[in-house]
Amino acid sequence: MKILVHTGGVFQTNGYILAEDNGTCIVIDAPAEIADFLDQSSLRATHLLLTHQHLDHIEDAAKLRTQGAKVVAFQNYAPEIIMEKRLQEMGLPVEASPFEVDEVIGDSPTLIIGDYRFEIHHVPGHSPDSISFHLSSESLLFAGDSLFNGSIGRTDLPGGNHKQLLDSIRQKLYSLPDETAVFPGHGPRTSIGEEKQTNPFCPNT
Repeated sequence: MKILVHTGGVFQTNGYILAEDNGTCIVIDAPAEIADFLDQSSLRATHLLLTHQHLDHIEDAAKLRTQGAKVVAFQNYAPEIIMEKRLQEMGLPVEASPFEVDEVIGDSPTLIIGDYRFEIHHVPGHSPDSISFHLSSESLLFAGDSLFNGSIGRTDLPGGNHKQLLDSIRQKLYSLPDETAVFPGHGPRTSIGEEKQTNPFCPNT
């Protein structure tokens, strides 16, 4: 497995690509133009895993699904979370085509795709549908917008809750091994141990 990163869209959102030697891949989140990035890299997505449905994470979801990717998310397509019209009214050049969720995770604890076994952690607070994908066999966590390098996700959007996010991080993420590499929805990677020791927005207490 090789991990590629595509950062795209107005909000510089990270999309992660778990690529195999045979040209197939699993994609985690779908920022703008990630579908073109896959084409240029001669890769074909079999699955798209969504950490949540804020618009910047789903801009290319419909395109990837059209190309054959199975969309996996916490809940069905949720326009109230995507907030496309609200962002456009703020003058932001964003657009997302509707898509269908093929597999709703809900409170399922695991997701198995081929040889990969992802542990699913529901971490609401940034968004009610926020989940993180933990690939424990590789000590990797795809955290979405819950936990960042030195920061946490914003909680002032509809459905956000600051206390809930802090509780989610401490209970669900800080309980993971310190060596777990964290791949966030924005910004550079970090680790669970680093954030437990230094994150000023969510101290490990």
